[in-house]
Amino acid sequence: MNKGGVFIVSGPSGSGKDTVLAELFRNKPDLLFSISSITRAMRPGEREGDKYNFISREKFEDMIKNDELLEHNIFVGNYYGTPRKPVEKAVNEGKDIIIEVDVNGAAQIRQKLPEAVSIFIMPPSFAELKRRLVGRGTESEELIEKRLDSALGEIKRAAEYDYIIVNDSITAAADDIMSVILSSSFKTDRQKNIIDEVLSKC
Repeated sequence: MNKGGVFIVSGPSGSGKDTVLAELFRNKPDLLFSISSITRAMRPGEREGDKYNFISREKFEDMIKNDELLEHNIFVGNYYGTPRKPVEKAVNEGKDIIIEVDVNGAAQIRQKLPEAVSIFIMPPSFAELKRRLVGRGTESEELIEKRLDSALGEIKRAAEYDYIIVNDSITAAADDIMSVILSSSFKTDRQKNIIDEVLSKC
């Protein structure tokens, strides 16, 4: 069995990455999603295991000590992180897995998994990014400005990624990510098993 692939996906708030990923998973239901572990309380509408596993601070800190996380960070006093075991299990079972994470988390994962493929979801323009954030109508002008400042910093780090996909069409962007996943499956480091299999029959 050939190895599965790890695909890191990042993008600023307003880039539409969640919508693009939803379309991707709809078209490729066998694709796995890495569930993050977090220490904050569950919010209304959230369910355990959908996008997050809600764990205690003590358990999270034990995971840090035991090197059980591919990346972790603190946001508003709470830990967020990507557990290592489910990702390694998927790869060993020949399954592809998506890790949605910010630019800092992506950098940590690349250090531990240099073979991971990283994808940055880019808005068509900064003006469009602002239009999308304002169009939500759910946040104050002050919060929108903070998100724009954060987005600017993230976009400046897009060159750290293997691929940049511009989201000016949800369907096209999802198709582009699918193309990256499919082409990556033919990389030599993921095809070593077939080499060994063919040579064993010489």
